[in-house]
Amino acid sequence: MMVCNRLKRGTIVKEGTEERLLKKIRRVKLLILDVDGVLTDGRIVMDDAGLESKEFDVKDGHGLKILMRFGIDVVLLTGRRSRVVEHRAADLGITEVHQGIWNKAEAFAEILKRRDMIPEETACVGDDVVDIPLLRRAGFSVAVADAVPEVRQIADYVTQHGGGRGAVREVCEVILKAQNRWADVVARYEFA
Repeated sequence: MMVCNRLKRGTIVKEGTEERLLKKIRRVKLLILDVDGVLTDGRIVMDDAGLESKEFDVKDGHGLKILMRFGIDVVLLTGRRSRVVEHRAADLGITEVHQGIWNKAEAFAEILKRRDMIPEETACVGDDVVDIPLLRRAGFSVAVADAVPEVRQIADYVTQHGGGRGAVREVCEVILKAQNRWADVVARYEFA
């Protein structure tokens, strides 16, 4: 079963790599996402009054809702603070949001301790060097296609789509397909 077309630096899945990757993905119970550059394309728009806006991909949001419906929880963990992020999280039903976090590894450890989880049960998605410590600890680490080279190099999986442009939806589908739940997702809509 081929769940991904590309791994690090756009290479094709190598023999033997696919099964190891599937084992990692099948253990995922929690998805931790950076926001700027992952849920968005990284651009921040500010008006003259200093009000901030961001663009989010509706398919990313739907993918997250599907993932949560199938029992995989989602946490947002970002270095910036933004009311826009609070609004988007509430809209999606994401109840755990950590903003203004520069030591993501420390926050990751606290999240796992509070949830009584181990790192191997997590998937983390990032795009920039600040995400590297988190990605190194995750059970399944993901870089978006337009992540910095250092992040793409260490990730287990590099998305085909860029941040804010379907990367998160792709990750949701990869997880659900590896866990043999995608057919149930599709069936739910085929007969609705």
